Amino acid sequence: MTQTTHDRAAELHNLAAHAHAAAAESHGKADHLTAHELSRQALELSQNAHKHSEQLLEEAKKTTKE
Repeated sequence: MTQTTHDRAAELHNLAAHAHAAAAESHGKADHLTAHELSRQALELSQNAHKHSEQLLEEAKKTTKE
């Protein structure tokens, strides 16, 4: 596995964290519609990051078996 693959996983996790923070800030400002949309985006980004991380794990398992 290349470092760029791990960098991509980290980037996806960071994007999700940023979206969660932005949603919390909007919610704190009583902008609930924006907060809801940002929360939805954060969930989607988190799920993508999780899938990518699982794929990395599966690739690593295959590599160690070979």
